[in-house]
Amino acid sequence: MDRGIRRATSEAADVDAAVADIVAGIGQAPVALLLLFCSPAYNLTGVAAGIEEEFPGTPIAGCTTAGEITPFGYRTGTVTVIAFSAAHFTATARLIENMSAFSFEDGQTLVREMRQLHGEARGGRAGGTFALLISDGLSMSEEMLVSILGDAFEEIPLVGGSAGDDLMFRETRVLLGEIARKDAAIVTLISTDLPFQVFQTQHFVSSSEKLVVTRADPSRRLVAEINAEPAAAEYARLIGLRDGELNAQVFAAHPLVVRAGGRDYVRSIQRVHEDGSLSFFCAIDEGIVLTVANSIDLVANLVDTFENLKRSVGSIEAILGFDCVFRYLEMEQRQILGLVSKLFVENQVVGFSTYGEQFGMMHVNQTFTGIAFGTGQDHE
Repeated sequence: MDRGIRRATSEAADVDAAVADIVAGIGQAPVALLLLFCSPAYNLTGVAAGIEEEFPGTPIAGCTTAGEITPFGYRTGTVTVIAFSAAHFTATARLIENMSAFSFEDGQTLVREMRQLHGEARGGRAGGTFALLISDGLSMSEEMLVSILGDAFEEIPLVGGSAGDDLMFRETRVLLGEIARKDAAIVTLISTDLPFQVFQTQHFVSSSEKLVVTRADPSRRLVAEINAEPAAAEYARLIGLRDGELNAQVFAAHPLVVRAGGRDYVRSIQRVHEDGSLSFFCAIDEGIVLTVANSIDLVANLVDTFENLKRSVGSIEAILGFDCVFRYLEMEQRQILGLVSKLFVENQVVGFSTYGEQFGMMHVNQTFTGIAFGTGQDHE
């Protein structure tokens, strides 16, 4: 019986050698969709072109990353692929260019066309459908895009992640076929006869330490003042540090949280600027009330998540995971990266470290978000 999902990775520096590793790992069975998660150390289009030669006509979608989740756990500097078998999956992918100008009407039109094309491609095959979104992680447009698409897809669950560039914050790219773009996104409708469950989890909850954004530039996700004080200095004071001590590891360990609809949503800080302002990975507005987040046990949270997913889909075939890069930094700092990698290997996770995650109609930070696929057999 054909395996529903196949995974492969390569650390070979040479593109041809990396492609050969990927092709050997995937095998020759027909593929409905191939997702490519590529370190920015590689030529993204060169890798895609090499794979396309071996799988002509197969949709290839992907992006640059801030690290990869491989069949062997967390890695950096790899090409990592997840291939969805044509025996169990149908996929319809589209490239959204100039995503910062994407409108509500654009979303309605695109989704209507995709539904029609996908229905024709799917024929009468049974199973469920979800939407996958991979977007430019530096576009500062993810909130608008996921809100528009989440609304347009209605009952179809939407999940995804934002491309990265190894924390350089220079340029992230998404890819469809051999076309790689910035200020762009790939949206894919995927149907399967395998059981699946979309999910999102995080290990932060709100505290009683409240703060108010008193001056901001929402279009740039920039906060100049918190509690009417310079943003970096006030944030540092609230977590017991000086503003000169702020860095990515501190931001990973001490995110801020906004509460909405009875849920806590992390608002991660991207960087501190020389003028004392702070850039965020998510939309931020003047007047918003935030709290300093309290951490719960990250490993225990993941164990519970995987057990819940097994109860939902049975034995796991694979998990496509979008994991915020700040979680990686926190795990590294707390020396639990190896333990979490082992959990990911045991639960068949493959994916990448992101600059943000999409779930439903929300763009969020510091979550582990994804889709779990069952084998169709009960979990024991």
